[in-house]
Amino acid sequence: MDLSTTYMGLALRNPLVASPSPLSYTLDGVRSLADAGVGAIVLFSLFEEQLREEAARNELLVDGPAESFAEALDYVPAVVREDAGPRRYLSHLERAVAAVDVPVIASLNGATPEGWTDCARAMQDAGAAAIELNIYYLPGDPRTTGRDVEQRHLDILQRVKDAVTVPVAVKLSPYFSSTGEVAHRLDDAGADALVLFNRFLQPDVDPEALTIVPGVTLSRPADARLARTWIALLRGRVRAALAATTGVEDAADVAAYLLAGADVVMTTSALLRHGPQHAAVLLDGLSAWMARHGFATVDELRGMLAVPAAGDQAAYEREGYVGAMREANARPYGSW
Repeated sequence: MDLSTTYMGLALRNPLVASPSPLSYTLDGVRSLADAGVGAIVLFSLFEEQLREEAARNELLVDGPAESFAEALDYVPAVVREDAGPRRYLSHLERAVAAVDVPVIASLNGATPEGWTDCARAMQDAGAAAIELNIYYLPGDPRTTGRDVEQRHLDILQRVKDAVTVPVAVKLSPYFSSTGEVAHRLDDAGADALVLFNRFLQPDVDPEALTIVPGVTLSRPADARLARTWIALLRGRVRAALAATTGVEDAADVAAYLLAGADVVMTTSALLRHGPQHAAVLLDGLSAWMARHGFATVDELRGMLAVPAAGDQAAYEREGYVGAMREANARPYGSW
């Protein structure tokens, strides 16, 4: 069974990609993911806030002593004076690249256009095979227009694309008023891949403690439906590769994403639940599923159930909605 594929021009041994998670915080974790068989690893994210905090600390180290004794600068390491970037992340990235034989993709998480380009270039220099931009931005000001939110994504992408030569992916939110149009604009701006979708954390209210409760929850298979819908709609309509993420638990979820048109399928929750070795379970299951259905390569099945490129997307979705509602309304009470 041939599971090999490509993603953003990168040759992968299979379409299963480990997305950012605590599993990639250590070299042992990175090695365990590669040993389990994943096709690529997206390293945990470096946050924009970390860049600002480190720059501020370094500024204090450099400027503080200088105000008292100019000669004190001789005791400040040159690396601090010259590099206000995320040295620890870059060091880990460089060692991870050297430790495994699969592509390692760096991840930047932020919300503003500033401060990304130097770090992206440094990630490229450290050996990142590509860079994933995780643009986590929820406009708190209700007067912020949708077009402003979209433009922020484009500005970030364009600045990073101007700074690096490695492929750049954009991880998208599902909450745009017209997701398809945003996808096309990012595609036109040079995005090498679109990752669908980012999961925004949604805090809850504790009515007994009278507090807001933050929390991170792992995804479930049902969460994949929205991403699969948009992948099926975008397949063949954008040049960018399409990466699926969220809702992957077993091999059937991987197969469903590929049938919808995903170039690669990313997972975090399943690997955190079951351990890195679960990647081998997913891949073995995918191979068995392909054998049962007569597929010899991933390319043979990819996009088989995507929306036809020449079709009317709106009509296709409307037809599916009406059909589902009619079927649901026909079910007798108590049969749910």
